[in-house]
Amino acid sequence: MSILIRNGTVITAESTFPADILVDGEKIKEVRPGIPSNAGDTVLDATGLLLLPGGIDAHTHLDMPFGGTTSSDDFETGTRAAAFGGTTTIVDFAIQARGTRMRDALDTWWKKAERKACIDFGLHMIVTDLGGAGLEDMDDMVREGVASFKLFMAYPNVLMVDDATIFRALSQTAKNGALICMHAENGGVIDVIVQRALADGKTAPIYHALTRPTTAEAEAVHRAIALAEIAGVPVYIVHLSSEDALNEVREARDRGLPAFAETCPQYLLLSIEELERPNFEGAKYVFTPPLREKKNLGKLWDGLKHDHLQVVSTDHCPFCFEDQKILGKDDFTKIPNGGPGIENRLQLIHHHGVNQGKLTINRFVELVSTTPARIFGMYPRKGVLAPGSDADIVFWDSAAEHTISAKTHHMRVDYSMFEGFQVKGNVRTVMSRGEVIIDHGQFLGKPGRGQYLKRQARGGAWA
Repeated sequence: MSILIRNGTVITAESTFPADILVDGEKIKEVRPGIPSNAGDTVLDATGLLLLPGGIDAHTHLDMPFGGTTSSDDFETGTRAAAFGGTTTIVDFAIQARGTRMRDALDTWWKKAERKACIDFGLHMIVTDLGGAGLEDMDDMVREGVASFKLFMAYPNVLMVDDATIFRALSQTAKNGALICMHAENGGVIDVIVQRALADGKTAPIYHALTRPTTAEAEAVHRAIALAEIAGVPVYIVHLSSEDALNEVREARDRGLPAFAETCPQYLLLSIEELERPNFEGAKYVFTPPLREKKNLGKLWDGLKHDHLQVVSTDHCPFCFEDQKILGKDDFTKIPNGGPGIENRLQLIHHHGVNQGKLTINRFVELVSTTPARIFGMYPRKGVLAPGSDADIVFWDSAAEHTISAKTHHMRVDYSMFEGFQVKGNVRTVMSRGEVIIDHGQFLGKPGRGQYLKRQARGGAWA
């Protein structure tokens, strides 16, 4: 079946222009003004609306075990909520358990997703063990379309790996073309600070932030980039949260190094004061890296504007307040780390970025769709409205007003980090591979329709 979308304004990372879009099956066939009205079996009117490429959230954690519990959104509820917010592709994380093969983790996460995902999905691989055949496993994963690997410099004895392991993994990507994503915090030093706080009886949520200084993030970012430079490969810093860490990325990029980084809406809009909320409600804002002092917010927006930061993802990892966050009532280290945000990314970045003059509408599209598609091996199938691309199309009403609230969101979690935030600009209709899955607040898709994306290893070609 063909669908003709008429009278919209197409937004790409490079330009803004009035055009019609002809969709044939799952793909875009034409993008130009004046496509004849009889070209499509169905005609959709986009008068007054912006047409955006579907959002790509390159950092989510659905159905993820952590701290004795599991993130509250699975691949059905999480991807449905993503769709309501204009995101049509996610890249989630499979986690290699120590002493096991990466193949086992990939199979586990495929099973979590394949019958539930409402939108298309890719997978990164979290590497915790490169013993034995680990390096060969990385090459096998690349052949399976897992074109990126995440390593942790934090969480000792759980996820953290040493510098030698990081360097070996980076060096392997010089051969297989994959990309290493780094959680950059000095986990060993942070662990000492944490133990001192607990010994002093400092157990409230605020100490989660106070024990993870920005210098521990900046030092690890510097070290990650240095290791990548020695290996001669690109590196991608996930969820960057502070000016100190941003300075390290900017300095590296100024030297011409292929260093890339993302930030998240929470680091652009919230600050450390949230963790001081009474009645343990500060636990709602416990995630890692933690929220920082307000002085960092404007610096991160500047980083997005000037391309020192290239991507806005969510790090969506929700835990319900009433029965999950409460696990750390008497010890902040036992609070499950993570927060919900997969549904609100486009709303928040459009309102606080575009509407307030911090970003152009084209830079907005670049940050939330086009660049993640390029970096993570999905472009031009994803991230652009062009002939041959998947028909992932967001009909965006820039005048629509919306109040963010747990009472109305679609994430399976009992609070919103952005409760009461008023935004202007919201989704009207969402198409995923030519199928209308959201229309005027109604979900028309179905679980299991999302496809696994075999992503291309780029070999630094996008650097």
